Amino acid sequence: MIPLYKPYLTGKEKEYVIACIDSTWISSKGEFIGIFESAFANYIGANRATSVCNGTVALHLALEALGLGVGDEVIVPTFTYIASVNTIVQTGATPVFVDSDPSNWQLDIPDVRRKITPRTKAVMAVHLYGFPCDMDQLVGLCQEHQLFLIEDCAEAFGSYYKGRHVGTFGDIATFSFFGNKTITTGEGGMVVSNNARLMDRAFHLKTQGVSPDQEYWHDIAGYNYRMTNLCAAIGQAQLESADFIIEKKRTIATWYNQKLDGLSLQMLEDTTDTRQSYWLCSLLTEDRSTRDLLRAYLKTAGVETRPFFHPAHTMPMFANKERFPVAESLAQRGINLPSFPDLSQSEVAYICKLIHDFFACNINVA
Repeated sequence: MIPLYKPYLTGKEKEYVIACIDSTWISSKGEFIGIFESAFANYIGANRATSVCNGTVALHLALEALGLGVGDEVIVPTFTYIASVNTIVQTGATPVFVDSDPSNWQLDIPDVRRKITPRTKAVMAVHLYGFPCDMDQLVGLCQEHQLFLIEDCAEAFGSYYKGRHVGTFGDIATFSFFGNKTITTGEGGMVVSNNARLMDRAFHLKTQGVSPDQEYWHDIAGYNYRMTNLCAAIGQAQLESADFIIEKKRTIATWYNQKLDGLSLQMLEDTTDTRQSYWLCSLLTEDRSTRDLLRAYLKTAGVETRPFFHPAHTMPMFANKERFPVAESLAQRGINLPSFPDLSQSEVAYICKLIHDFFACNINVA
């Protein structure tokens, strides 16, 4: 079986975790917390970073730090992982969905402009599947309307827009370190910002609202969103291997592009403004039936794949009558292929041969 993804744990992960155990600092205090946060901020070019226990709470913490709540609207793409939307609801704010741009699969900026109302307080830019949004337009639009700009970079560690790492354009940004992310801590996340006030508030909230001046005195209702020293140790080791991991994933994407050339499949390629990390190798087929049949065929041959996310507006808790035709089409036609650093060129060749055989024979495995 060729899995969709598996973490690359060949650096100093074991050494650093053992150091944590030997020190007995295994929970939310210990030297690797600060080391990882500082190194991560430096890697992406942000002023500050604070670690949390997963990517979803990173988003929630970012929204809470901005003070979003009941009566506020947050514009968000419907074509995203559900955490982007759930966290808006958890603050009491209302998610306002926008469609996708067919050229890059990211939120459609003209639709964002159409959805702005007097209640709009923020726009959440999701760099979906590791491809950067058009940050020039989004920054300009948010400045024009005095809106907060949140970047959901859960899938976009290692992605750049005009030479600048995503997550450094908005007021606040978040990253995920789940086991299938480009770098992982097992479970974990990071909140980053160049705004010291926002980062101070995020830290205060994530540590149960504890006073910095008086022990066990809590001056606001906060959360326990802290990362453990064990997870931070893994994250630091992963960060030290990040350049290799990202370059290998970009190489894998190049192999797929070369070997699938000529088939009726679409993969997003870099533009003059973007350099993507290829979190997964994501492809579009012509229609849903082709996608489903291809996935079934690859499964029988021992290749794991994954469909694209369902648009949030189709979920029962968010269902409404508004249609988002581009997002719906992308979701129905998308397939993610294996993309992990240990994947070999011969394995990619095997997967691509299977795909060529599928299209050549018009295989029906229904």
